[in-house]
Amino acid sequence: QVQLVESGGGLVQAGGSLSLSCAASVSTFRFNDMGWYRQAPGKQRELVAAISSGGRTNYADSVKGRFTISRDNAKNTLYLQMNSLKPEDTAVYYCNARAVVLVEYTYWGQGTQVTVSS
Repeated sequence: QVQLVESGGGLVQAGGSLSLSCAASVSTFRFNDMGWYRQAPGKQRELVAAISSGGRTNYADSVKGRFTISRDNAKNTLYLQMNSLKPEDTAVYYCNARAVVLVEYTYWGQGTQVTVSS
């Protein structure tokens, strides 16, 4: 059973920084892609950043230049460094992992709350 456990959320003032981690219960080598999504109240879940097994990254326009995604396969962990946070970054952040082995498997963490005060 694959488990993804996020940590690092919390309350921060606008302009501050937070670092999220997502620890996987299995080797992250098996995941083709990993990413961070977020969902604000009353809004749909949206992609924040993604990273492929080869290290290629993709960011939402709203976070480019402020957020950095990385993965450490040796530690089975995905990271999201968030700088220059804005109140509109407030959301529950979810870790996501996708593996393709004949069929596609998608896994989600339970989410961690990030609140940015103005």
